[in-house]
Amino acid sequence: MTRPPASLRLPLDESATRALHAGDAVRLSGRLFTARDAAHHYLAGGGDAPCALDNAVLFHCGPVVVREPSGAWRVTAAGPTTSSREEPYMPALIARFRLRGIIGKGGMGEATLTACQRYGCVYFQAVGGAAQVLADAITEVHGVHLLERFGAPEAIWELSVCEFPATVTMDTHGVSLHAAVLAESRRRLEALPR
Repeated sequence: MTRPPASLRLPLDESATRALHAGDAVRLSGRLFTARDAAHHYLAGGGDAPCALDNAVLFHCGPVVVREPSGAWRVTAAGPTTSSREEPYMPALIARFRLRGIIGKGGMGEATLTACQRYGCVYFQAVGGAAQVLADAITEVHGVHLLERFGAPEAIWELSVCEFPATVTMDTHGVSLHAAVLAESRRRLEALPR
């Protein structure tokens, strides 16, 4: 029987992330931060954090944003970016900021999985191709950091979300559903008649 999604409040603490397991469906509410290639490269290279990233959840996303007449920002699309691009940087950022979560698509590699185990971080898979649906879960833009330096898609956006849907696919116990699917696919391919 399928369990209903767990509602989690951000920021997460280590005990909350260590209680999660690969396959758990969740709904995230609270504050998270977007980050893509430029921000990862900058932060992993020792750049000063422009906002409070300790124990944060990073969303691999370059949101589409518009400025309202009031001056406030509004996110109109927020699809996940392919996370494997951030593999060279992610273990260092997990260690530096004690990140509690990463949201993206496609999973990450062994080095990130090892860092997740060591520091208490999980990887949440968001649905690709549902950028508008995911944007509907964003309730407020609190700020944007490094906008002038990197431009809108690569800036760090500080967002509030309510019931943001995701699934844990890499956990603190060393389980990666991405690696399991790859291994099973290889097994089935090798079993095909030649």
